[in-house]
Amino acid sequence: MAINKTQVIVIGAGPAGVSAAITIARAGKNVLLIERGDKAGDKNMFGGEIYTEHTLEVFPNFIEEAPLEKPITEQKIIMLNNDNSIEFSYKENFKNYADSYSTVRAKWDNWCVEQAIKEGVIFAPKTLVKELLIEDSKVVGIQTELEKYYADIVIVADGVNSLLLEQIGLRKKIQDSDVTVNVKEVIKLPAETIQNRFNVDEKSGQSTKILGGPFKNLFAIGFMFTNKETISIGMGISLDDLKKIELKPYELLDKLKEHPSINPYIKGGQTIEYSAHLIPEGGYKSMPKLYTNGLMAVGDSAMLVNNIHFEGTNLAVISGKLAGETAIEALNKNDFSSKQLSLYEKKLKQSFILKDLKTHKNTIEFIKKNINTITDIYPELGCGLFKVLTHSSKEPKNEVYRKFLFKVLKSGAILKTIPLVLFAMEKCFKR
Repeated sequence: MAINKTQVIVIGAGPAGVSAAITIARAGKNVLLIERGDKAGDKNMFGGEIYTEHTLEVFPNFIEEAPLEKPITEQKIIMLNNDNSIEFSYKENFKNYADSYSTVRAKWDNWCVEQAIKEGVIFAPKTLVKELLIEDSKVVGIQTELEKYYADIVIVADGVNSLLLEQIGLRKKIQDSDVTVNVKEVIKLPAETIQNRFNVDEKSGQSTKILGGPFKNLFAIGFMFTNKETISIGMGISLDDLKKIELKPYELLDKLKEHPSINPYIKGGQTIEYSAHLIPEGGYKSMPKLYTNGLMAVGDSAMLVNNIHFEGTNLAVISGKLAGETAIEALNKNDFSSKQLSLYEKKLKQSFILKDLKTHKNTIEFIKKNINTITDIYPELGCGLFKVLTHSSKEPKNEVYRKFLFKVLKSGAILKTIPLVLFAMEKCFKR
């Protein structure tokens, strides 16, 4: 083997990159995993939830050994108007393991890299890849700040704003409509306080999505996750909408934290971490070409995020695994052509990943067109309905009902709900 030559180079040590690397190493192949941060997780951000079924495919021991925070046993949606809120929650009593777990990204990514190193992956942190090396229309390696490294296959997992894919023409410059800006704070609170406020114990946790309130008429959503001694609270807003409002992302997050229905959850806590990151939003329509001679793209760099279901880490893990399997087959055949690596896309099409993204290829556009209904009208009427049903006053009930019904009719909620229902039905039955 030539100097600075390995079989596979993986760029980026997030869930997608490390899943690809560890899959390849387990087959006895040589793989170099490159990370530009000082350590894995330094440059990464997510809401705080990993999905069990998919993660077990790559890390079968993670439930017993990984640095997890809380099993997510309750999923909650909070709809806010200006001052009040309504909440919907679903609790599940899991027999063996939860559907998902909250975790701290830096701890989680580090643990994953440790597992990869145990399997034989060579890990190179603090390494910036400046460009891809091309010879005879084939990607043959990378140029770092210091030197060149060569490989039979390069797997790009460098995140949503992948300049490397732009370099070789697999994707165009990222558009504002294709990404959301996510900001998050980690707020420290005593474990007992968290358990009391969220009605959980040491073996249960909560994932919360938040609509309306400061996000009225914006393509934006808030989130909260319970950890052992911290709360992750944040929000994501489309870059298009962010440019329309006269607020910075952290100012919008502050408005969420100040809402009278949200503040009691985090009151008195100490912010110990703040992060911001671009997240793929465009889905199926914004995906780049996923492969070329000597290269595959995985995870966020391939725009593999399902924002409708708040899924990203699971798509990253499985796309990395499928790219790793494709690389193994290519190495065994000594064929690194685009035709051979197209197997990766075929695997994605057979999996839930591209099936789900294709199902929702028009959903983001539809939601944006109906954002007023979803983030303003529904929260306002929902709060109003509960007030009608639960408040006592001197006014006769039939008069209260009449006024509320008039408010519903005036809002146009009934007519505006019809296209939402028809759109949902189309997603259920269209193949």
